[in-house]
Amino acid sequence: MNLSSHLQELRRKHETLSERVEQAQRSPGFDDLRIAELKKQKLRLKEEITRLTQA
Repeated sequence: MNLSSHLQELRRKHETLSERVEQAQRSPGFDDLRIAELKKQKLRLKEEITRLTQA
């Protein structure tokens, strides 16, 4: 997998997590710890994307 396709995949995963976080925040009974976990995953992806684009 080349860098460009890897970055595309990371961005796609990041967008998917963004949608999941938004959905979870709108769901009244959703676990706050699960939302925090999703946000951490999203942040890790964003950091990885940033690291790869600046390399």
